[in-house]
Amino acid sequence: MEYDLIVSGGTVVDGSGADAVQADIAVSNGRIARIGDLSGASAARTIDATGKVVTPGFVDLHTHLDAQVGWDPLMSSSSYHGVTTAMIGNCGVTFAPCSPKNRRYLAELMESVEDIAADAIMDGLPWDWTSYGEYLDSVQALRPALNVVGLAGHSAIRYEAMGDRSMDEGAQPSDKELEHIAQMVKQSVEEGAVGFSTSRFLLHTVPDGRCTPGTWADLRETKAIQEAVIAGGGTGALFQSANDMQTRYETELQMFRDGTELGCQVLFSGGTGAQGDGGVSRWGEFLEQHNEGGRRLASICHTRPSGAFFGLAQLSPFTKKSSAWKELMALPTIADRVDVLRDDIQRARLIAEGIEAGDMDGLAHMLHPFGNGETPDLDFAREASLKQLAEAAGKDPVEVYVERLLASEGREFFNFWMFGGNLENQWKYMQLPNVVPMLGDAGAHVGFFTDTDSPTVLLSELTRKQGVYTLPEAIYRITGKSAEIIGLKERGQLKEGWHADINVIDYDNLSTCHPEYVNDFPHGGGRFVVKARGYDATLVGGQVIIENGDHTGVRPGSVIREFVRG
Repeated sequence: MEYDLIVSGGTVVDGSGADAVQADIAVSNGRIARIGDLSGASAARTIDATGKVVTPGFVDLHTHLDAQVGWDPLMSSSSYHGVTTAMIGNCGVTFAPCSPKNRRYLAELMESVEDIAADAIMDGLPWDWTSYGEYLDSVQALRPALNVVGLAGHSAIRYEAMGDRSMDEGAQPSDKELEHIAQMVKQSVEEGAVGFSTSRFLLHTVPDGRCTPGTWADLRETKAIQEAVIAGGGTGALFQSANDMQTRYETELQMFRDGTELGCQVLFSGGTGAQGDGGVSRWGEFLEQHNEGGRRLASICHTRPSGAFFGLAQLSPFTKKSSAWKELMALPTIADRVDVLRDDIQRARLIAEGIEAGDMDGLAHMLHPFGNGETPDLDFAREASLKQLAEAAGKDPVEVYVERLLASEGREFFNFWMFGGNLENQWKYMQLPNVVPMLGDAGAHVGFFTDTDSPTVLLSELTRKQGVYTLPEAIYRITGKSAEIIGLKERGQLKEGWHADINVIDYDNLSTCHPEYVNDFPHGGGRFVVKARGYDATLVGGQVIIENGDHTGVRPGSVIREFVRG
């Protein structure tokens, strides 16, 4: 056969932002061999993409799959949504570098920050490394389905250098400790880390309630780290941060300035507020200013409002004040909880105690049920909050909440719009030139909610239905633009000679599915999984890992250690 595989007859959106074209794509030895009219060519396999959209694989810049890859090398749910390259190690929470005595603590820290059980982390990973390079070796040995890019994290490095005081507010490293921190950063980047990550977000706390190591680092420390990132990786090496914009706004901006002036590609998690323009104009000016003269600053953001899924799986708004709800949620299965709801007396008690608790008074207007249709109702029309539904029915929101849980037999979830609820502001923010609209946090807060369907929501809801982007622009943001930010070599676009990371998408029928709560983590731990409809095929390195929405079991991913710099 002339080629290993041909994707024929598709509408090619190549990831550059250019208009779509009709073309065939031939793959050989994991690379794109030819793009054009291949009607006379032969291949071992042909994928008919007639009427479908063919794109590069998506590049997810913000995941926490560091632990999950150990027991789920298929890397779901990211792999269900067209992602072919995932960057792990965000927000400073990583497992390397790490001496053996600190392993358990890093696992407990990850549990506290990202809701992944420490026992699952300890038992699910081989822990056969101390340095960052050895950690990347270990990840490669797990044979992941997706390509992996890793960040060295502030929590691991600062804890290694400073021990327990690394989390004390106001504690700064001595000159010797700072030298050790910088040395570990430089070595990690030299050994293959794409850069460094930190969290300064005050809600990221360790088991005893203190903030994670790195939260209180001053500009002396962060600048030394940025210098080490450049020393180890060259101009354009990454400095990623989750920031404290509430109490240290000017300090955070100065940290961004320091990084861009030194030559880092600075990447931060952003979003908008509900008042006025939500800060869009201010951020637009700041991003424009710090992308002049060779400087590099970019933001990522969420594609839909979220923050928690309430329902019968794990999270209820009433358990702190209501003994009935506490007893209900303590039952072992969702089926057991539904049985209680079926009992008229028990149901009346739950409704009465839920109303008395008062939690719904401030929540109902921000809870949007997903419904029970074929696909979830994301309610971008803002017509179906729990408060609105209750008012229309002339009932208390708690009563409607319970009735819907019973009617769906516990399958329905209520999406808590904790952030991103002003859709117009959020959409204007994600249209800024240096914003990437994909912050799914895959692998994190797995028992409370999931946004890993971010790219699917972006394309099906924001692009196809709402017109926030044109299709070429949307694809560019999560392929070519994302690949450029982290410096991927020969990935992020469909070009001859480049890696064959490819999606074949039934765009007209693309949609996210309802989230499901499953217990498939080590020790029976639970998490949310969300699949998609419309991904006919996802290829990593020319091999099909997803076909018609399901895994093929093939795991061809590579740990990427070399990047475009300079």
